[in-house]
Amino acid sequence: MKIVKSKKVKNINEKTIIAALDIGKGTHYAYFRSPSGKDIKPFPFNNSRKGFDKFWVRHCQFKSEHNLDETIVGFESTGPYAEPLFHYLRKKPVKLVQINPMHSKRLKELTGNSPNKTDKKDPRVIADVISLGHSLTLIVPEGAAAQLRRLTQARERAMKRRTAAKNQLQDLVFIIFPEFLNIMKKISTKTSFYLIKNHPTPESVAVLGLNPLATIIKKISRGRLNRKRAEELYDAARKSVGIKQGRRAILLEIEYLIAQIGADNKFIDSLEKQMEVYLEKISYSQSLLSIKGISIVTVAGLIGEVGDFKRFHTISEIMKLAGLDLYEVSSGKHKGQRRISKRGRSLMRKLLFFAAINAVKSKGIMHEPYQQMLDRGMPKMKALVAISRKLLGLIFALARDNTLYDENYSNIHDYKLAA
Repeated sequence: MKIVKSKKVKNINEKTIIAALDIGKGTHYAYFRSPSGKDIKPFPFNNSRKGFDKFWVRHCQFKSEHNLDETIVGFESTGPYAEPLFHYLRKKPVKLVQINPMHSKRLKELTGNSPNKTDKKDPRVIADVISLGHSLTLIVPEGAAAQLRRLTQARERAMKRRTAAKNQLQDLVFIIFPEFLNIMKKISTKTSFYLIKNHPTPESVAVLGLNPLATIIKKISRGRLNRKRAEELYDAARKSVGIKQGRRAILLEIEYLIAQIGADNKFIDSLEKQMEVYLEKISYSQSLLSIKGISIVTVAGLIGEVGDFKRFHTISEIMKLAGLDLYEVSSGKHKGQRRISKRGRSLMRKLLFFAAINAVKSKGIMHEPYQQMLDRGMPKMKALVAISRKLLGLIFALARDNTLYDENYSNIHDYKLAA
């Protein structure tokens, strides 16, 4: 497994050509600049093999004309549109870097003293950022880490689809059986989902009868819901004010949404099983899984986002990658509050935040420091972010040393120091 560490690229010598790219879905724009300041007008090329070859030929011509030896190719951090070109260029003798969009946005007005944004202007601004030494080398996960990143992203998309489908299902059930949600509380529970799938209308629940309904609810909920809940639902079904006009069409959509939710559930399960397979190929994955409350999904997602923890030398590098590094805005007598930058990978922050929620529970590993923060008057949200930072530090240390988590480590360490 190989990865390029994200760090600032500052050294651009007198033999380096800067190739800046403005990435688009169908068409990219390229711009070349030599160390002497000579450049060419930005030109378009298609997102295809023919277009990539056109870019490379133009690059080689410019490089030869100005007697240059090295090439730095830079573009803004973007979505999937840059990936085919990125993998094409990885096989070429160039250094790939990325630009923080916030940096290029603030430099735009230097070109023409205008906030004007065009495909021809953007590559010049990207080149300016590279020249100033504010570009970052690309983080390139490979092997098992690359698979984990794709699996995590696929799971995130499936979760969003499933949540949207559940929200739509809830709206439709409310139209034909509004009392259902008041009694069953959540539509996402196993019992609610079974009843909607098999008995979606109040009439079908009433026809079922009280005793059979009570038996079904007790069986599906494994005894967590008693007969009283069945009586409430049965009584509500007999007196329901749900609409009957256009119901057939609503039932068709409910059937479709139930099938979609079921398919998403199976897909998510299959993704999580694949995560387990690829985690076995990561040497330090078991070290991270040894932390109480950290799930397979969290570990797989973090490794996929980072690429390889062992390629980072300090915790501050990981904090910046996650966007959990702190900053403040102070001036004169004004002392600003410290906040996280949020300029890193948002999925990393999400995974760590939900891991922090588990860690601060009554028997969680971060329960005590979390309570201490609250006792000092820190808001709950801010405390959870602080716990996220602590968890990331712990994860980095375990991955670096390839050791298992020891819940009593602090007590033992303090005892040795006292001795």
